[in-house]
Amino acid sequence: MKSRLRWAVIGLIAVATVINYIDRNALAVMWPEIAPEIGATKEDYAALVTVFMVFYAIGQFAFGKLFDAIGVRLGFALSIGAWSVSIALHAVANSILSFSIFRALLGLSEAGAWPGAVKANAEWFPPTERAFAQGIFNAGASVGAIVSAPLIAVLFLTLGWKGTFLLIGALGFVWLLPWLIVYKAGPHSHAWSDAAQAALENSKVQPVEAPVGITPTDGAYVPTVRQLLTHRQSWGVILSRFFLDPIWWLFVSWLPLYLAETFGFDIKQIGIFAWVPFVGAAIGSLFGGWLSGVLIKSGRSIDLARKLSITLGGLVMTPCLIAAPQITDPTVAVLVIAGVLFGFQVAIGNIQTIPGDLFDGRSVGSLAGVGGMAAVAGTLITTWLVPAMTTVSYGPIFILVAALVPLSLLSIWLVLGRIAPVQPRSPIQKEV
Repeated sequence: MKSRLRWAVIGLIAVATVINYIDRNALAVMWPEIAPEIGATKEDYAALVTVFMVFYAIGQFAFGKLFDAIGVRLGFALSIGAWSVSIALHAVANSILSFSIFRALLGLSEAGAWPGAVKANAEWFPPTERAFAQGIFNAGASVGAIVSAPLIAVLFLTLGWKGTFLLIGALGFVWLLPWLIVYKAGPHSHAWSDAAQAALENSKVQPVEAPVGITPTDGAYVPTVRQLLTHRQSWGVILSRFFLDPIWWLFVSWLPLYLAETFGFDIKQIGIFAWVPFVGAAIGSLFGGWLSGVLIKSGRSIDLARKLSITLGGLVMTPCLIAAPQITDPTVAVLVIAGVLFGFQVAIGNIQTIPGDLFDGRSVGSLAGVGGMAAVAGTLITTWLVPAMTTVSYGPIFILVAALVPLSLLSIWLVLGRIAPVQPRSPIQKEV
């Protein structure tokens, strides 16, 4: 058990992410039936996505700070407990206003999963395993998206949309029991974690005990948020998320509507087709982490391993995005979109590990949270472009997000600089 504890921790976090995506995708899958019942339009749906994303951005920053302050165990318990209540409350919504309130609560609380996972990864895993561990976590998001469409379709046909929201709201509370039992403490004080602690000590990763902003006794550099933003490396991560994440959210938020409008699908048909692209995402999550780890173990630097993996993901994404809107067969279309999401996850899994490569674990959650806010900012722009650019077809929005891929790659190669532990800026550097 001792040697496997860190894998149990990341496995539980991956399961939480499955639940996270079941909850957030439920509205999109059932929207073609909910919208007529409450008299809503496509623009109303874009407004709900916007509300979710705005509060998701706030939650990324708030939970990033919170996880650094109270730790992974309590941070995850608070996040998943709050989002489970929020999704269950959707059952009593009867207007755009009430849906907006509950989507705001859901976005705020669900955001905790990402900075929490990045922080847990930095705490429990050495650099050679970190990208693969992040891949397991990201695969949880993909699995959640895979199972959500058919699961929600079946539950909707059985229970209706109100009963579906209530039932999936219970899933988070079921998850809390094993989480609180297994995650009793961090790797350096957990009674079961001898092997994990040894691996971290051998990789010279510092323990995560002191809050951000407090000078640690071990002499490690633990920057505040303001200090983080003085480093170009932080801005490389932030800009790459700003440009790349809208691709993922385009399909998470709009794939069911794309299938309904492009191919005339009903909820049953959406349930049959909408899961397919996320199989590609799940495979990409694991492959991207595996590839990065193999490159590092073969003698490549962390810098080169991360950048090559991210670039490969971009090279897969771009042609698939350009080709997808030209396809008229729904089966082929979802397979090509699976290629998009495969490439996305190869890239994003490695980008999300970079904060742990750059900074001490005590400030990783904060940088991950700021990066998440940037991702939401980019997504909000594309969200409001979707209704305007899809009056005839989804081709224009697909081409637009394809153009974002090289901008993300430039952020990694040119803005970020070398991926290596960041040192404090000297007084001379601060004056420049």
